[in-house]
Amino acid sequence: MGAVVVLLKIGICDDSSEFIREIEELIKSWKSLPENAVIKTFENGDSLVSAHHSENFDFIFLDVVMPFIDGIETAREIRAFDKKAKIVFLTSSPEFALDSYSVKASNYLLKPIEKSALFECLDDLYSDFAEDFSGIAVKSFSAIYNIPFHNIEYVEAMNKKVIVYLCDKKTIESSEPFYIFEEKLLPFPNFFKCHRSYIVNIHRIASFDPKDIFMRNGKTVPLSRSCKKVFEETYFEVLFGKAGDFK
Repeated sequence: MGAVVVLLKIGICDDSSEFIREIEELIKSWKSLPENAVIKTFENGDSLVSAHHSENFDFIFLDVVMPFIDGIETAREIRAFDKKAKIVFLTSSPEFALDSYSVKASNYLLKPIEKSALFECLDDLYSDFAEDFSGIAVKSFSAIYNIPFHNIEYVEAMNKKVIVYLCDKKTIESSEPFYIFEEKLLPFPNFFKCHRSYIVNIHRIASFDPKDIFMRNGKTVPLSRSCKKVFEETYFEVLFGKAGDFK
């Protein structure tokens, strides 16, 4: 079996494309960056917020002063649907430090960014990320992936393998039997077995009708008639009640 693979997603948002390239290269040179880490860049807050709905970034580096929608307001929009992403503000002035606390920012870095300060920040973020990790280990045919719950869209049993569909539309094929995923996921109210071959993340459902569940990634999952009533009750309890604590 191969090495353990940690799925880490980093978003960078700044209205300067030159600065984006600079900090992206610095992050890529960080010694602890997982081999398969995903880094995506944005030049305005709206595009970052839109992408974050599907990407679920773990770390977000966010410029404070941007046209149209500034970094503080962008962070407020993100916090409206994601309380867990670790946000780091990038600013030329420390005067915004107090505002960063209102959106539970993890840190803020002064421009121009010093390599040592960035690496120290990344070390702290990653330490907290590993400590707070909430997810499952998935055995593929070549490696073991640690996947956060909020990055799982749904799971499908297909022939003698199980396919894990992620929020970014990527998939991981697992060599483990489907019942292992039932044991790992179904104790959490956010996951529901809607069909003998499918388990869905309720937080990733866009809509549903009497026969099908439509996921945010555009896929359609069958809804078994036998569990329709329980599914509807669980769905509304998770989304509008107190069950479940990740998104």
